Order: sequence, then structure tokens, then C-alpha cells
Amino acid sequence: MSKRDYYEILGLSKNATDEEIKRAYRTLAVNYHPDKHQGDRNIEERFKEISEAYEALSDPNKRAAYDQFGHEGLKGAFGAGGFQWQNFTHFSDFSDIFSGLEDFFESFGIGSDIFGFGRRGHAGPRRGANLQYEVEIDLKEAAFGTEKAITVPRAEACGLCEGKGTKKGTKESVCRACGGRGQINTISGFFSISRTCGECSGQGKIIKNPCPECSGTGTMKINRKIKVNIPRGVDDRIRLRINGEGEAGERGGPRGDLYVTIYVKEHEVFERHEDDIYCELQIPFAAVVFGGEVEAPTLEESVKIKIPAGTQSGKIFCLKNKGIYHLSSQGRGDHLCKVVVKVPTDLTDEQKKKLKEFAEACGESPQLGAKSFVKKVKDMLR
Repeated sequence: MSKRDYYEILGLSKNATDEEIKRAYRTLAVNYHPDKHQGDRNIEERFKEISEAYEALSDPNKRAAYDQFGHEGLKGAFGAGGFQWQNFTHFSDFSDIFSGLEDFFESFGIGSDIFGFGRRGHAGPRRGANLQYEVEIDLKEAAFGTEKAITVPRAEACGLCEGKGTKKGTKESVCRACGGRGQINTISGFFSISRTCGECSGQGKIIKNPCPECSGTGTMKINRKIKVNIPRGVDDRIRLRINGEGEAGERGGPRGDLYVTIYVKEHEVFERHEDDIYCELQIPFAAVVFGGEVEAPTLEESVKIKIPAGTQSGKIFCLKNKGIYHLSSQGRGDHLCKVVVKVPTDLTDEQKKKLKEFAEACGESPQLGAKSFVKKVKDMLR
């Protein structure tokens, strides 16, 4: 049985933005929440299907692989057995949707710790936020890869309280309003509705004596130097995901991720078209007439090209495998050189005389055909 298209599952076009993808998933996930359709396996499968589609399309690398190779491109990410709930990385991002589904996930053999807050709702550690950063590189760095050192302002665990958020010598207190669950449950008809506890903000615990250094958050803002390995073959506006280099989690929670957007500067000589490189090769007039060898610049070293006698301006010579390395496969593109005849300037009187004699010997007029045009007009008026 063939799998449905992820964009079709979420009701989106292939050029949907990240925000549109997130919004579509939230709407569908709420509608197909298993708590609203208890015992309906078809709904449970639909819920899993839309979660799989969101996992694939919300991650820039997974989405790029899917757009290029379809479902086959995600076998490495999801494994041969396909998407499993263990592959879903957005539980904490949609904690309000997944809250109360511990029993549902445990029916698949998945522990409630995947929520990032366990069976106690929001109580306990929270995953840190993701960060965004931009890096500019030149064309050669994009072709062959490079390493960049960047400085990222981010949250780190507070050194005074060691990330706990409490003043030294004190502990957290269990929230009396929710009994430490982080959620207030109410019954409405057939539904059990959960909402975040307002007293503890879903933490399940209250800090009565917060750390004076971090005000109880357990984190502090610092500038952290990070080395980013940029793979060869990256293109403009590619986003790289660096796991675990985002904000520190609250109260000992895992770090978020760092997303680095790559911007490639324009080159003064070369133009990139996918993984091929184009350039113009200016050749002296005599060289195209008599032929010879010229040096063509490439991204690496100069390469000698043999120019046959009589080569016309606009002729393209292809240097195989001298272009950009393919990002997701072996090999590289080509380097294409377009011949442009270099017209001589600042000729001496003697050179102009000889060039005029050459043109007349070839039956050409040095006046760009002006006399012949006038003659044609006169002939038409006779």
C-alpha cells in the first residue's frame, strides 16, 4: 500500500511556510486528538499519520530529503520500519495537545518521559528553546565546505543554583492547587479537559525562595562560542540544524537546537546554477583566429583549454567535474566557460591600417556595412 503525500495529509502546498505547516498540524492534531475519540483505532492511526507528516516537513533537512526523494529519502531518518512515535521530536512544542495522552502512548510501549515532563504534566524539567543564527560565506567555501566560529548569546545553567532555580539551602514546594500535577482537570460531558495550573504555571512545584542570581529560572544569558561545520555543496539559504546547541532547558531540561541559515555571497567572476559553475573567458582576437591554449580560472587552480582555430564568440567549453560538490550525493557539477572575443583597443595607426587591409581582403567593410545599407535603400527607391 503506497503512502500518502505529506503535503496532502496536512492540506498544504509544497511551498508552504514553516508557520503554515505548524498551524495546519495544530488544527488537525486537535481535531484528531485520541482523547476525543477513545478506542477508535482509525483516529489513532490518523493522529499518527499527521504527526509523521509534521515531523518530516517541520525539519529543514528532512523536508529537503522528502522533496527530492519522496518517502525513500526518509528511510535513514525513520528507519526501515518507517515512522514510530520515538521519532517524533515535538512533544514539548505541543505540550497542550499531547497532555493527557500518557496511556495512549504507553499502549505503543512508549514511556511518558518522551513528553519531557513525565506523567505529572508540565512538572519537572523543560526543554530549552531553539535558536536562529545567520552565517555568510563565499562561493569557494560553499563549494568545498568550511568551519566557522560563531558567538551565540544563549541561556546556560545558572552557576549559583546549578540550574535548580532555588536559593541555596532551600527546595521547591509541591503546588497545592494542582497537587504537583501541573494540570487542573475538569469534566465536561463526555470529555475530560485539562488546563495548565495558574498557580505554578504548569510546573507542579513552586519556588518560594528563588535563586537571587537567576530569579528562579535556573538559567543565565551568556555568549557561547560554537564551531559550525558547513558541509561542501551548501547553497544559499540552506538551514543547518545543530542538535543541543540552543537554549538550556529550565530546571535541568535538555537543550534546544541551533538552526544556522547559510548565505552565499556573489562571486565577481563565477556564477552558480545549481551545482554547475559558469564564467566568461575573454580570449584575444588572434587566439580565436589562429587557435592555441589559454588558461581558464576555476574554483581551484587554473586549467589550460585548447582553443581551435576559428572558434566563434559564444562557444562554451565544458570542464567536467570542476563545479560544486553535490550536497546529498557523490560527485560534483561541471565548470562551463563561455568564449568572449576580446576586442583590441588603443590601436596604433599602423595597426588600424593593417586591420583595414585585412577587412577589405575578406570582402568586408570597416564601416559596419553602412555603404551597403545606403545602396540597398537607393535600389529600393529606383
